[in-house]
Order: sequence, then C-alpha cells, then structure tokens
Amino acid sequence: MIEVVDVWYKYPDGPVALRGVSLKIERGELLAIMGENGAGKTTLIKHFNGLLKPQRGVVYVDGVDTRRTSVAELSRKVGIVFQNPDHQLFCSTVEEEILFSLSNLELDEDEKRRRLEWVLELLDLERYRQRSPFSLSGGEKKRLALASILCMKPEVLVLDEPTMGQDYEQKLKLAELLFSLVRAGRTVVVVTHDVEFAAMYFPRVVLMSQGRIVADGPPEEVLTNEKILESASLVPPQATKIAWKVSSRVSGFPRKILRVDELYSAVMAMVK
Repeated sequence: MIEVVDVWYKYPDGPVALRGVSLKIERGELLAIMGENGAGKTTLIKHFNGLLKPQRGVVYVDGVDTRRTSVAELSRKVGIVFQNPDHQLFCSTVEEEILFSLSNLELDEDEKRRRLEWVLELLDLERYRQRSPFSLSGGEKKRLALASILCMKPEVLVLDEPTMGQDYEQKLKLAELLFSLVRAGRTVVVVTHDVEFAAMYFPRVVLMSQGRIVADGPPEEVLTNEKILESASLVPPQATKIAWKVSSRVSGFPRKILRVDELYSAVMAMVK
C-alpha cells in the first residue's frame, strides 16, 4: 500500500530530517510510529500524501510515485490528522467543518448527510454540531479534526498524536475505532509518544531516532528492548519498567512484559 524507499529529506536552512528511510506498510495494517521529538516522524508521514516530496529516494502509494502525483489526488487515498487541530479547522460550526470536507468529493446531498450523521455519532460530537470549533476543548478539537478526515473514508488514515488531550474512555473508543477500520480493510498509521497506548493496541511498532528507523517489529520486541529505547530517548511502559526491576533481583523473571495483566501473571507464577 505504502512503500518508502531510501528517502532523504532536509528542510531549507534546517536539519536533515530523514536519512535513508525505507518502510513498507501493507494494506489493512495497524502500526505505530514512535520516537523522540525531532526523530523525523511527522516529516515521514507528510511524504505519504505528497505534502513533502523526497529529495532522494521514492515513495509509492498504491504503486503510484508521489513525486508525479498531486497532493489533492493523494489526499483522497491518504488522510492525515495532524497533531495541532487548530491548523485544520476554520469553519463557523462543527457541522460545517465536516460538510466542507465532504464538498471536495463527488457525492450527492443525501450521501453527504449520511456521512455527516455517521461521523458525528461515531466520535461523540452530535451535541456540538452548531458550536464553533474554536470553542471546543483540545480533546474535542482532536475528534473534530479526525471526523473531518474520516468522513471522506480514505484508504489510509494517518493520525499524529491522537491521544493527546484524551481521557481513558476516549482512548478506548479511539482504539475500538482503529480496530474497526482495519477490519474493514483500511490501513491505519499512528504517530504517538503514548507508549502505553502503543503497547496495548498495536501489533507493529516502528521506532525512529535522528531521521532513521532503528527498530521495526512487534511491541513485545521493540518496547521491551532497553538499549533500543534508550537510543531513541523513549520511556518503556510502566509494566515493563517494573518487570526489569524485578528481574534484576529475581532470577528467571521475564523481562519482555508489556501489560499489567502479563505482569500480574508473572508475579503469581513466581509466588506459586
């Protein structure tokens, strides 16, 4: 679905943001991209819909070279919800914001209304439909920015820090939404610093540092590797931290633990 081949990118009068990045994302995958600030995560995802073009290397989306395709065309396939929703919102009401996104598609009015109602209910925004987007809380703005992209039903959905400003219940709803999209055959990529969220819900984690991919694999391998996490300035999940401390004192205690339920099982086995 998306293939990044040896991509380099340097901002004008700025640092080299990507250094020979190669990555393949299959259709229907759910993966998290992680790393410290400045690792190159946002620069990478901007290449997915052509907002940035490789200075060296190539990016293919569904077999199409992004260097030879417009952002407008690529955005129909790859929808990106950026970290700061204020950069994406500009209409007078929540309802108008979503309808504006739909106006870019060749849909009849009935279909636009169906999608509007669907996404308002899905993201718990019905009560705000006549509110100004700028009167919403940070978490509500995040959900509106997501709604304005999700209503277009792109084949690939990319979310930049979607859990920021969301409480536990909203994070759970977000995870359920991501799972439902993947079950429907869509591809979902999430850029996040939320290591607990990644550990709990993602089957694949891509870890970046200084413009390079330093690890790519299941979270139980990537997020429990102390050396890799340290090189990327990433803090491990809480359960993993505890497992490391226990294993330093108890011979044979497992270190590759991500979740609290796994930690509990390991402790009970040790006690028995």
